[in-house]
Amino acid sequence: MSSQLIRAVLLALLAALLALPVGYFVAHWAGWAVFCCGLGLQLAFHFRNFARLERWSRSPVVDSSLEGEGAWDGVFGRLYRHEKDLRTKLAQRDHEISMLIAAGQALTDGVVLLDANNLILFCNTTAEMQLGLVIRTDRGQPVVNLVRQPEFVNYLGSNDFSRPLTLRTERSEDRVLSIFVIPYAGDRRLMQIKDVTQTDLLDRMRRDFVANVSHELRTPLTVLAGFLETLQEIEVDRDEQARYLGMMIDQSRRMESIVQDLLTLSSIESAPPPESEIVDMANIVDKLRRDAEALSAGRHSIVIETDGQGDLRGSEPELVSAFGNLVANAVRYTPTGGRVRISWRANTQGAEFAVQDTGIGIDAKHIPRLTERFYRVDRGRSRDAGGTGLGLAIVKHSLSRHQALLDIKSTPGVGSRFAARFPASRVVGV
Repeated sequence: MSSQLIRAVLLALLAALLALPVGYFVAHWAGWAVFCCGLGLQLAFHFRNFARLERWSRSPVVDSSLEGEGAWDGVFGRLYRHEKDLRTKLAQRDHEISMLIAAGQALTDGVVLLDANNLILFCNTTAEMQLGLVIRTDRGQPVVNLVRQPEFVNYLGSNDFSRPLTLRTERSEDRVLSIFVIPYAGDRRLMQIKDVTQTDLLDRMRRDFVANVSHELRTPLTVLAGFLETLQEIEVDRDEQARYLGMMIDQSRRMESIVQDLLTLSSIESAPPPESEIVDMANIVDKLRRDAEALSAGRHSIVIETDGQGDLRGSEPELVSAFGNLVANAVRYTPTGGRVRISWRANTQGAEFAVQDTGIGIDAKHIPRLTERFYRVDRGRSRDAGGTGLGLAIVKHSLSRHQALLDIKSTPGVGSRFAARFPASRVVGV
C-alpha cells in the first residue's frame, strides 16, 4: 500500500475517532457531521491541489514555485524535474538539429532532400544558388516543376542512379553540375550537387591541348615527309634540292621550338616556388630593348620608359622568359613603321612591366582565351610570325608563380597593351 493511501486511511480513522465520542455523547447526527466534515476537508485539500495540477497541465512551464502540500508536494516535485529534464533534452535536440542544418549550409556541395514524391523537404544555400531554388517558398514543391530541364526530369524519373547526371544549367550555360541521387530512409532521396565547371573546363582544355599538339606537330612532319619522299622518288636539280632542304630545316626548327616551349611550360608548372633572388630590372629592360631592336631589324621604333628604380624579387630566368615573350609578340604583330613601347614602373604599392604596340590589335572576344595553350586569334598569321601558340601560356604561368597578374587591353587596328602587375611584396629598392 502506497504512503498516500496509508495517509488517507489514517486521516479517515482520525475523523472517525473524533466523530465517535461526539455521536455517543451529543447525538448521532453530530458524530456523522464531524466525520463528514473531516472527509470533506480532506477532499477539499486534494481537490485544491488537483485544480493546480489541471491548470498547469494546460500550459506546462518549468516553474520552481510549483509546490504542493503533503503527498502532493512529491507529485509536483517529480513533475517539475520531469519537465525540466524534458525541456533540457528538447533544447539539446534543437541545438543538434540547428548544428546539423548549419553543417549542411556550410557544405560547398548543394544538398536537396526529397520525399517519395520528389517534393522538396530541405535544401541548403549552395543548392539554392545552383538550381535557382528559394527554400522559403519552394518547400513542399515538386523539384521537377522548378528544374524543368528534360535531362534532369528523365534522370529523376528513371530511378537508375548508378551514374551521376552531368547537367549544363539553363540559368548559366557556362556552369556544369554533377548530380548524385542517393536513396535513404526508405523511399526518400538525397540529391548531392557538385559544381564541376572547373573540372569540365580543364578536361576540355586537356582534350584541346592534345588535339592542338597533334595538329601543330603533324603539319611540319607532313611537310618533312613529303619533301623526303619527293627527294627519294624524283630527280631534282641542285637548286631545287637546296630549296627543299631549306624548307625542311625551317619545319624542323619549328618542331624544335614547339617541343622546347612545351618543355619550358612543363618545367614551370612542376617547378618549386621561384627563388627570392633580386632581379636587376634596369639590366633586364636594357637587354629586352636590344633583343627587340635585333628582332625588329630597324622596322619599328623601340621606346623605353622607366619610372622608379625598384627591382623585383624572384626567378630571373622565368621573368626574362615572360617579358621576352611579350616583347617578341609586340614586334612580330606590329607592321613596319609601328612603335613598341617597353615600360617599367615601381613604387611602394607595387610594380608594372608593360609592352604597348601599335599593331593589328585583338578583338575583345579573344582576350579571355589568349593565355590558353595553342590558342591563336589567326592561325595563319601566327605561324607566319613564327609563334608556337605557347608564349602567352608560359607568360601566364611564370607571372602567377610570382603572384603577378597579366592585364591585356587591345583595340583592333589600334594596338595592344600587355601589362604584368606585381604586388608590393615582390618589389625591392623603392
